Amino acid sequence: MPTKTFIKSLFREELTDKLAGLDEPAYRTDQVLQWVYQKPTDSFDQMTNLPAALRQKLAASFELNAVHSLRIRHATDTTEKFLFQLHDHALIETVLIPATPGLTSQSDRHTVCVSTQVGCAFGCKFCASGLHGPKRNLNAGEIVDQVVTIHRLTKQRITNLVVMGMGEPLANYENMLRALKILNAPWALGIGARKITISTAGLVPGIQQLATEPMQFRLAISLHGATDEVRNRIMPINRKYPLKDLLAACEYYCSTKERMLTFEYMLIDGVNDTLEQAHKLGAMARRLRAKVNLIPYNPVEGLPWKRPDRDRCKMFQHTLKTHGIAATLRIEKGTDINAACGQLRLQHEGAA
Repeated sequence: MPTKTFIKSLFREELTDKLAGLDEPAYRTDQVLQWVYQKPTDSFDQMTNLPAALRQKLAASFELNAVHSLRIRHATDTTEKFLFQLHDHALIETVLIPATPGLTSQSDRHTVCVSTQVGCAFGCKFCASGLHGPKRNLNAGEIVDQVVTIHRLTKQRITNLVVMGMGEPLANYENMLRALKILNAPWALGIGARKITISTAGLVPGIQQLATEPMQFRLAISLHGATDEVRNRIMPINRKYPLKDLLAACEYYCSTKERMLTFEYMLIDGVNDTLEQAHKLGAMARRLRAKVNLIPYNPVEGLPWKRPDRDRCKMFQHTLKTHGIAATLRIEKGTDINAACGQLRLQHEGAA
């Protein structure tokens, strides 16, 4: 890892202090931040309204780029998947997701799905992210730079953020929170807190901690099973934090934040797609006044799971609606580029 400070891991006041240590006036802070975020560049040399001496100081003191793009895959639905390399040569994935016609009136909405860890320790049986085990947490600069680099490479204004990529976000709580506060800041990308969704597989202490945060982030629970039996089969975290504890944490979050949460539910053929599961999920969602986002499984090479057919998915959705639940059946995105978390990284490592 570089010994220089990742500039995108700093809050504005921290950058001001560091520039003061370089004998630079405070007004230089906003000039630098404009180049880092509003018109992002990948080189201090390109910050042309700064004196050459300051650019040299910046290059000597800071690391501008925390991620480096190795590969980009473009799907027919305009989803784009980025394979990024970090300074220690570790690989992560980030996805740019366009608006879904019919689900939103915002045709200019662009959502980035970011990773928070290299690999994952939680070992969900259907997920490619944890197949090679956990490596390390990402620092705040590495999380922030995923979004900034996509903004720079695509020239798209990033309007929404989902923390649903590689890793368990709440297991890297402090770095994740710092990164989100930076991305939310008006001097950075100004992504509204209500446009940022944090997803967790069910890390109960993290949910409880997030409930005390003043910022109004959205919370999504990667549930994927409406009984302990099903969750135990596919999500090892459920053995430590079973549904009773998870739902209690969710109730605490909802009552403390006065916010609605979302259940993410990946439909896997023959595993969790029965009508019994649908009825139990409906009762659970009604209890918490939660929305449900149904996601047909995105197949992963080497794993045995399959996606249910469309009619079965629609029947599951209909059953939830009989419980009065707002249930969206997601249109599959990025299937032709293996957009499920971890797949591109595994393919690249296998070819190396």
